[in-house]
Amino acid sequence: MPTRTTPRRRRTTTQSPRETDAHTAARIAARIAARIAALRAQIRHHDELYYVRDRPEISDAAYDRLVAELRRLERAHAGRAHPGGAAAAPTQRVAGRVARPFAAVRHAGAMLSLEATHRASDASAFVHRLTTQSGGVCDLVLEPKLDGLSVELVYTDGRLTAASTRGDGTEGEDVLANALTLDSVPRTLRAAAARRPAFLSVRGEVLMPRSAFVRLNRGLAAEGEEPFANPRNAAAGSLRQLDPRVTARRPLRFIAYELLAARDWSPATDRQVLVALRRWGFTTPERTVFARAADRVDRYHRALARVRESLDYEIDGIVIKANDLPIRERLGATSHHPRWALAYKFEPRAGTTRVEDIAFQVGRTGVLTPVALLRPVDVGGVTVSRATLHNLDELARRDVCIGDTVRVQRAGDVIPEIVERRRGTPRRPARIPARCPACRGRIERDGPYLRCVNRWACPAQLVAAIRHLASDDAFSIEGLGGECARKLVDAGLVGRLPDVFTLDARALRTLPGFAERSADNLARAIGDARRVELWRFLVALGIPGVGKSTARAVAGLFASLDALRRARVDALRRVPGLGAVDASAVHAFLHDRRTTALVDGFLRAGVAIRRATATRGTR
Repeated sequence: MPTRTTPRRRRTTTQSPRETDAHTAARIAARIAARIAALRAQIRHHDELYYVRDRPEISDAAYDRLVAELRRLERAHAGRAHPGGAAAAPTQRVAGRVARPFAAVRHAGAMLSLEATHRASDASAFVHRLTTQSGGVCDLVLEPKLDGLSVELVYTDGRLTAASTRGDGTEGEDVLANALTLDSVPRTLRAAAARRPAFLSVRGEVLMPRSAFVRLNRGLAAEGEEPFANPRNAAAGSLRQLDPRVTARRPLRFIAYELLAARDWSPATDRQVLVALRRWGFTTPERTVFARAADRVDRYHRALARVRESLDYEIDGIVIKANDLPIRERLGATSHHPRWALAYKFEPRAGTTRVEDIAFQVGRTGVLTPVALLRPVDVGGVTVSRATLHNLDELARRDVCIGDTVRVQRAGDVIPEIVERRRGTPRRPARIPARCPACRGRIERDGPYLRCVNRWACPAQLVAAIRHLASDDAFSIEGLGGECARKLVDAGLVGRLPDVFTLDARALRTLPGFAERSADNLARAIGDARRVELWRFLVALGIPGVGKSTARAVAGLFASLDALRRARVDALRRVPGLGAVDASAVHAFLHDRRTTALVDGFLRAGVAIRRATATRGTR
């Protein structure tokens, strides 16, 4: 007879309601802390792209949503201190920094950001607060919110002696040589009825007119170069050039709108400041209005939104400011923004269309970027037919499929971005490639990215690398753009980067669309580019993590290619801004047998690398 076994009694653990509540609270607190940390990291990343690299990835509206969410969480959970202190949190400091190789210039007055809103109720509450805090009456200045690069100009005894970008609000980049090339920047203040102060610091915006921006991007596209994202980035990239001659060729305008500091001059109102600035030779904002009633703010906002598309410069809202300067002084500022001004922004331009397909585009470094191919739609006067989906994680998060209806807006009013999605019927997901779409080579998953590992033989990467090699920051070969690079690769004339320097006019004349003159011009440009500075050669190599400023720093430290190739990792760590991880990566790249073969190929093709002199990190 089988033996009956008594089943073991399951041990149970009971928690008191208090312990359960504490455990739940701890989980929630951990999630909140993780979200705050993630938001801070995202905002710092996008600040770097927007203010320093002039290459934004997301729209102003999307950025504002991240900041608004972080502010809400920080207010609700005040104990979640930023590890670098309150001043280090993105919501408590001015975005931006001084980028090498520009020298740092300390501002005469703080150049703060503006608190921003898209809501009429916030604007009304701000005006009410200004009125209350100023004793019941407060004159307002209403002006367009110019979308450009913020710059400080300093005049000593009437002469321009300093010009700097906003940077971190306390220090900016020295761009005096570049500012002197702008017709709209007075070199000396006009002698006028408004007596010139012995010292004057003026804040304003450097803009690129929209018509000039379209012409510039059309020229860049014709040369196969990457176009600027928007007029603001075009203005910033043009002013922050190492060669002032490049700035001089770009159609930039400076518009002055704020007094930062003055000696021997104490105006009472902003109106007086603007009048004096015009008399001294500055351009000041058009359509500026002085008002008192809150309802005038809404009327002004609606009026500017209606004429926005007809203006030849970009605005993304209006600015509401107290007119009385003593009131401004009394209200003061936070570490991030003045309490006497508010940016009341417009809603982004947007249009609705259908996703026809989702393709994967191969970049210079082998990264495959998912791109939504759209039924063409007009968004703010621009036909949009493509929108980036960034990477695999973003593709999954947004759940965009072929057949979906999407609302597209121009991020920064130019870069197409999908902001809303409505499920289509039928719909099908993107087909994630198993092989590189350009070369059928092997691809690997690298976090949220797919990467083609066939770097040295992938035609798409080679075309992009040729474009990069010919860019202004590398060999600067005029006429060698993306379309030409594709023809060279398709015709088999360039199979490796050094092959560019073996081309002659006879070979170039075999390309479709190349006449004798265009072939001769390109051959001459290639020949002229063979003698190159070391830092430009390093940029052309496309070393991961090494941009223009780092390449200049490396060249300044090692002076010659031979010295750099012999350098150990610990020597590379001495390069300013190159940490231990990046130094090891650069060392590994330079000593990879394929890189060695590439460099030797350039030298055999006649490329001569000029020795560098020690750099001082100025212009």
